[in-house]
Amino acid sequence: MAINIGASFIWGSFADLFFNDADMNRAPDMQLLAHANMLVHQGQANVINMHGLLIQILNRRRRRRRRRPANRVAWVKPWVEERPRFGLYENLLLDVEVTDLPVFKNFTRFEPDLFNEILVRITPRIQRTRNNYRLPGSRGAELNPGLMLAVTMRYLATGTSYSDLQYGFRMCKSSISEVVREVCQAIQNEYWDETIQLPATPDEWLAVAEGFKTRWNFHHTLGALDGKHVALIKPRGAISEYYNYKKFHSIILMALVDANYQFLWLNIGTEGAAGDAQIWNGCDLKRRLSNNTMNLPPPEPLPGDVTDIPYFIIGDDAFALEEYMQKPYSQRALSREERIFNYRLSRARRVVENAFGVLAMRFRVLTTTMRQSPEVVNLIVTVCCILHNIIRERYPNINIQLYDIEDQNHNAIPGAWRAGIQMHDINRNIGGNTGKKRAKAQRDLLKLYYNSPAGSVPWQEDMI
Repeated sequence: MAINIGASFIWGSFADLFFNDADMNRAPDMQLLAHANMLVHQGQANVINMHGLLIQILNRRRRRRRRRPANRVAWVKPWVEERPRFGLYENLLLDVEVTDLPVFKNFTRFEPDLFNEILVRITPRIQRTRNNYRLPGSRGAELNPGLMLAVTMRYLATGTSYSDLQYGFRMCKSSISEVVREVCQAIQNEYWDETIQLPATPDEWLAVAEGFKTRWNFHHTLGALDGKHVALIKPRGAISEYYNYKKFHSIILMALVDANYQFLWLNIGTEGAAGDAQIWNGCDLKRRLSNNTMNLPPPEPLPGDVTDIPYFIIGDDAFALEEYMQKPYSQRALSREERIFNYRLSRARRVVENAFGVLAMRFRVLTTTMRQSPEVVNLIVTVCCILHNIIRERYPNINIQLYDIEDQNHNAIPGAWRAGIQMHDINRNIGGNTGKKRAKAQRDLLKLYYNSPAGSVPWQEDMI
């Protein structure tokens, strides 16, 4: 039997070492060693195959050693354990709730009563329990629900990174990541059904239309529609679907807003590369409006008129003209009557611009480039809209300076939101005013109405 001297030398140099190493006492490794031993003794070994087998064994050892966890000295870092003595929640927020109300509201964006109400309602959803192995404050262990809500609200209010928040609140950033996601999910589950719901009956829709009639002198209006980009880092595995025309990655928030700046309907999460027409044509709201399954009030005449006009939502030139979607005349060679109609419609449509503007001013996280996955970003954006609606419902006069107002002559005075950083508009595919004949005829009737004694307002001539 011929024995390859080179292969035997390799095997003889390492066999004793491997067989005596306790780390090699694993079935896959022992199989490789047994195979190598057999090749040597049967004279079938050569330098190449022996070298290959030994490389496989060494690589297995290296991978195991890399995976081997280091001995953990402590579950909680010392500076985290000092949270009860020095943490922001325990030593600042609970104090200013009593002694300095403006600071509390600025810190959380909420009145104390509303903060505590939310805390009571979501606590059963986020309550954690102590286990037998880890100390309170470590990831997965018991955390004060008030602390969890405060951390989440501060993140939404500022958009500050988890790395920065961890030092003030004395929580590791991995825990903050879990807490933000958990609290946002709890808020959505608890408040969604009562805060963001389309009207379900004709009477409920008529109440929305009454708001536009009373506040904005625009009749038969069931909401104002618009969309914004929310920036995020390039999602893992994405190619170009999130990369928008303004050259950053984003998801899109599209919303329908009532006359009181509250969100009636949301569509969140479409990839930023999608165009506005693509988003609108694919959403459930357009489908239901097209199929007439929204339980809208039947068409009826405008005040002082006799011609039946359908109820509709309003948008800008990015959307196609329909009977259920009215928009301004194209900005080319407009007549006086068309300019007046555009002014009246745009005046009512300002509610959606203001809603987005105040939303971004109140929750600055929406103006940052978020680092979470698209699913978590969707959740965060949804919760910001829910909280916006809660504040508008409970405290309609709070932060009123943020919104556009009109002076006694109905000149628009820009709200404070316009001076801040805002979310980006969705793509404006501005072109000709295409639309069905009945939709165009409906707009022409509205134009004539708002230029007639029955529908005009005294100041409109001064605004064109």
